[in-house]
Amino acid sequence: MSRSISRDDLAARFGSPLYVYDLDRVAAAHDDLMAALPDGVTRYFSLKANPHPEIGRTLRERGARAEISSTGELDAAFAAGFDASEILYTGPGKTHDELAVALDAGVRTFSVESPSDLRHIGAAATVRGVVADCLLRINSVESGGTTSIRMTGAPSQFGIDSETLPALMPELRAVPGTRLAGVHLFSLSNAKDESSLIAEFRHTAATAARLRKETGMPIGLLDLGGGFAAPYLAHGERTVYSGLRAALEEVLDEHFPGWRDGEPRVAVESGRYLVGDCGELVCTVVNVKESRGRRFVILDAGINVLGGMSGLGRLLPITVGVDAGPGEQGGSGEPVEPATLAGPLCTPGDILGRNVDVPRLRPGDVVTIPNAGAYGMTASLVMFLGRPAPAEVVVHGGEVVSISRVEFHRKYE
Repeated sequence: MSRSISRDDLAARFGSPLYVYDLDRVAAAHDDLMAALPDGVTRYFSLKANPHPEIGRTLRERGARAEISSTGELDAAFAAGFDASEILYTGPGKTHDELAVALDAGVRTFSVESPSDLRHIGAAATVRGVVADCLLRINSVESGGTTSIRMTGAPSQFGIDSETLPALMPELRAVPGTRLAGVHLFSLSNAKDESSLIAEFRHTAATAARLRKETGMPIGLLDLGGGFAAPYLAHGERTVYSGLRAALEEVLDEHFPGWRDGEPRVAVESGRYLVGDCGELVCTVVNVKESRGRRFVILDAGINVLGGMSGLGRLLPITVGVDAGPGEQGGSGEPVEPATLAGPLCTPGDILGRNVDVPRLRPGDVVTIPNAGAYGMTASLVMFLGRPAPAEVVVHGGEVVSISRVEFHRKYE
């Protein structure tokens, strides 16, 4: 991320804590992903990673489409300029009301997680006299790679168990208001390396081809899912996939020889990879204390601001940088020592990291947590204890182009 704008200055101008998003990094990540994929593969941006409209707009302008799973994300997609025809609606618990909103807004492509999910979509579409194009999400029995977050191969709320599909196909084909348009096989998140990602895509394509042969399932759109890796809340560089393009072409040529002519159209999804390294969380040291031999650095940012870790039920590695120049407190070159990074909330669960190596920080020091562009503010416990949401500052070309803050208001009915 460009450091031409002092994070100290941003904190002074817009308050602390705050998120900083660099649109140049968003564009670079998209272009790296596009270069790593065969020509013609559609990229879906998963808005759950970061629904900020400026980020979505940058990706839309570079040809990405939108993957959403709520009416709130639908609003965010429209705010970013996506057309309803560019939206894939996913999720295991689509309600009658949200299906009504999505269909009335013009969304026509849905990922289906179960036969009853398909019936719900069909009923809502039939009332409106339209037909919804539905991708059958498949929960494959086996996997092709390894990852920290496995999405298939076990009982799950996600997808139709692959071994049940042959018996279900007559029922699935006959649901009024729906048209079976393809398959959705999202099986992993954050693949550990390129070979694991390629193995997963190879397995995914083979599974789709086998199920098509066994069931006659139409595949106009083959959504291979994602798994593209990027560092999270720690220093590191986004992966560049040098061998994926050739490997994926080989896999698709083997199993779907018409893909180069759009039969089927091939798509992938990404959230973390596209936006992870565009963001930093800027926060301020409020207090430093010792307790029974342990050092605690208390920040003005806690799990209400950076709650993705708490949502996973575990602490992830986290690193901080100190935004300090010559003569300022906390400057570079100071020795580091382990500390627990705690937030300001009145709960012992408000811990961002234990035994984190940090400089000898002092109250008032501004620190930054890198690679926080994905699963940051909107993946957090924003309303817990009623603290204001952090400002979100968007920069482009080294200049501030947008400042906003999400607010919550109680509405009586």
